[in-house]
Amino acid sequence: MSDLETFRSEIRAWLEANCPPEMRQPVKSDADVCWGGRKFVFQSEAQKQWMEVCAAKGYTVPDWPKAYGGAGLTPQEAKIFRQEMARIGARPPLSSFGIWMLGPALLKFGTEEQKVHYLNQVAKGEIRWCQGYSEPGSGSDLVSMQTFGEDKGDHWVVNGQKIWTSYADEADWIFCLVRTDKTNKYQGISFLLFDMETPGVSTKPIKLISGNSPFCETFFDNVVVPKDQIVGELNRGWDVAKYLLGHEREMISGAGAGGDGGMSGIGAAMRDVLAEEPVLRAQMALFDVDNLTFRAHGERFMDEWKTGKAHPAYSNLMKYVGTELNKRRNELVMAVGGSNALEWESERSNGGSKARGWLRTKANSIEGGTSEVMLNVVAKRILDMPGA
Repeated sequence: MSDLETFRSEIRAWLEANCPPEMRQPVKSDADVCWGGRKFVFQSEAQKQWMEVCAAKGYTVPDWPKAYGGAGLTPQEAKIFRQEMARIGARPPLSSFGIWMLGPALLKFGTEEQKVHYLNQVAKGEIRWCQGYSEPGSGSDLVSMQTFGEDKGDHWVVNGQKIWTSYADEADWIFCLVRTDKTNKYQGISFLLFDMETPGVSTKPIKLISGNSPFCETFFDNVVVPKDQIVGELNRGWDVAKYLLGHEREMISGAGAGGDGGMSGIGAAMRDVLAEEPVLRAQMALFDVDNLTFRAHGERFMDEWKTGKAHPAYSNLMKYVGTELNKRRNELVMAVGGSNALEWESERSNGGSKARGWLRTKANSIEGGTSEVMLNVVAKRILDMPGA
């Protein structure tokens, strides 16, 4: 215990010395998030400094091994690091699908060469990834996908289409499910990695009701993918995909806990409004109680997940609950804001950030597996209920 207390003191001192004051402010928009990659432009010198100083220490991925760009922290040390980051309200120095999804999959299924090559680039913010899973007609029933990779000896030629590819127009590389055997539904899918600038790759943004376009259609027209850019075994990509989905759902569930963990900041900003709204105050208090419960479950889930003790389907439960909490939070934000929260374009409303954020949460119950599918999995695999 004394070693962990010493570690906490050292991390606290390091954060105080190295985290710029600007990086201790709440994230207000996507522009405040450091995504990294070839196309990313830092919004401020503080954002750049914070990412670079953390990357140099391995703190963008603190629990990854040092050989792959991490700090090599133990699970207990990594938990302390997260707690100390939260204590000062520090923003994540780097956000990335490479960190949240591809990284864990490569750590488990990748070759040593792939881990060293790709993970170090992810940890330093040099490469930004997108996810090529869903297709038109193949969303929740993902194994019905039709994007096909034809074997050409030392490479595949990939043709097909993906949809709902988040930030595909901003990404450098894609991790992609490709059918490499048409005779076997489950054991005919491979997990491939390739550069989004490869000839034949194109994207088209999908306009959402929020007015923003984080999602894209992605098209593959005779895309050449070298054979060494496969993760795991040929035709066993579904094993990799399922493992990665668990981490994706963990990521989405994290939205439920929010940046500051509750509604107190909103309450302070709108004290006069809330003084006249006892029902709304009660709803916010109930949200805070549910949110704290969810965060406690999340801590336990993360501890069990990292030690291999978590139920394989528990990420589905966390994803569902986190989704519902995030939707509730944004509903309350809109309710507290009243008619002002409906404003759509002015500088005063930060471009209608409240309304656009509220609309964006509607996708939470679809992406990463619909809420209906999540509940079916919970009923069948956790509660052992009979199927319909």
